[in-house]
Amino acid sequence: MNLPQDPNMLVSVINMKLRDGNYDSLSDLCLSLGIDEADLKNRLAEAGFEFDPVSRQFR
Repeated sequence: MNLPQDPNMLVSVINMKLRDGNYDSLSDLCLSLGIDEADLKNRLAEAGFEFDPVSRQFR
């Protein structure tokens, strides 16, 4: 999948997919999309976003 380069757009897309998709976890989403979970977390952390596993979204 071609994900947005802009971190604000990226976090929006990922959170939408986590909310609306049939994914049990961020790991499941990353596996389904063929993206590295650690890379995604690092990329979004650089933009000030942190993953909250309880709410299953980046904030």
